[in-house]
Amino acid sequence: MNWTHALADGAVNAVVPSVITADCGLGDDSARIVTVVPDPASPYHRARAGEVGLREGLAIAEAVTEVVAADGRSRKGQAGDGPPGDGQSRDGRRPIVAVVDLPSQAYGRVEELLGIHHALAAAVDAYATARTAGHPVITLIVGNALSGGLLAHGLQANQILALDDPGVVIHAMHKEAAAKVTLRTVAELDELAARFPPLSYDVGDWAKLGLCDELLRVENAGQPTDEDVTKVRNALAAAVVRARKGPRDLSNRLNSPGALQTRAASRRIHEELARQWG
Repeated sequence: MNWTHALADGAVNAVVPSVITADCGLGDDSARIVTVVPDPASPYHRARAGEVGLREGLAIAEAVTEVVAADGRSRKGQAGDGPPGDGQSRDGRRPIVAVVDLPSQAYGRVEELLGIHHALAAAVDAYATARTAGHPVITLIVGNALSGGLLAHGLQANQILALDDPGVVIHAMHKEAAAKVTLRTVAELDELAARFPPLSYDVGDWAKLGLCDELLRVENAGQPTDEDVTKVRNALAAAVVRARKGPRDLSNRLNSPGALQTRAASRRIHEELARQWG
């Protein structure tokens, strides 16, 4: 929440109490920020600490779809009224920035019964639709980015940026849960992580997998300084430029320099599947 308020140019609005939006100037663009935040009063008690649950998934989808629909109407209304877009703000497709600090998706019987998979799929679909329509989708990870929370809010981005800070954790599950599932101790997991980057909870190791487009060192990740905000704004603006020049699919994840070194098996499987289904 602190980063959203620090980056916002004006008011921060709530789609629901746990999903907030704001506008942020990035160069010639005005980007729409979407953030999931804690809601201690949520009627869904499994989604009170910032998890992505039923309301959050649908609210993310609403916020992102609103941008796509509004910009589509604007472009249609302005057709033929001026020079063609230059790939920046004049193309009428605003960047969307997902600010991420998520403990996970919401785990609970109520969530499963009411269809959390549909709610989170709606969020994923909204981000993918925006990206393939030409909206630069940028993720900024400022804290935890775990499990289905990141899958629903952040992983569909053209570009993923993360703060290079010990408080930033990106993984499929919490370390204690991973130890229980694999029948190992946390210490044993840490020992394995030193040799196998996919098992590591260190953001620097995660970046080696080709999923991170830039690690950002800041002075204070929890309470950003003016210098931190300026640095992150500049990095987001540069990510928007890269997104507009790059593919609208996620092929860059397997073709990045990091992926070429650390995801050889994933690349071979992808190539074989493409060969068989092509």
